[in-house]
Amino acid sequence: MKTLLVPIHRAGWPFIGIFATVAVGLSFAATALGFVGIVLTVWCVYFFRDPDRITPLREGLIISPADGIVQMIDKAPPPKELDMGDKDRWRVCVFMNVFNVHVNRIPIAGTVTALNYRPGKFLNASLDKASELNECQSLGLTLANGQDIAFVQIAGLVARRILCEVSEGQEMKTGERFGMIRFGSRVDVYLPDGVMPLVAVGQTAIAGETVIADIQAKEPARAGEIR
Repeated sequence: MKTLLVPIHRAGWPFIGIFATVAVGLSFAATALGFVGIVLTVWCVYFFRDPDRITPLREGLIISPADGIVQMIDKAPPPKELDMGDKDRWRVCVFMNVFNVHVNRIPIAGTVTALNYRPGKFLNASLDKASELNECQSLGLTLANGQDIAFVQIAGLVARRILCEVSEGQEMKTGERFGMIRFGSRVDVYLPDGVMPLVAVGQTAIAGETVIADIQAKEPARAGEIR
């Protein structure tokens, strides 16, 4: 039964109601249009699903904050608005399409020490320049050992609303929900200084479950290939 009745994020119910109302109206106009409305309503329900996840609990693991494809791994400084310095760190970018779960999760336990919302454009989130030009919400988190990590919700081509439901000073656990982005987007993670990514470009990531880095690991950044 649990596989059929997936929880829905509360931010989705107004949209589901709108889609369902439109579907009823279309059904009066034409049967075919009503069918299209039903399909779109089902998709809307699917988009706002919010399933539970099994989060690894071992200390030091950094977990993907988003469902999607690891689109890019490079080095870049954290957003300057977070005051985390200008030294390059490993950055892991996870791109979410309109069929992914869009609820975002905290990558590692810590205290929220910085929040910054920046209005901007709505370019395709898969473009590298989206991190600089698009609407985004940046978060800084300080770990118990004093290290810090940054992650950024980036709006996409059809995304028009970033939800961030945490506040500065809030204590967070690994895998806890902290917000979502509506209708296609991307989340970038700036790893703590000196920590290497343990995923490869093209890999599928699952929010709250996939390990993208390990503070305790000594191995170099991982590579991957299609097989």
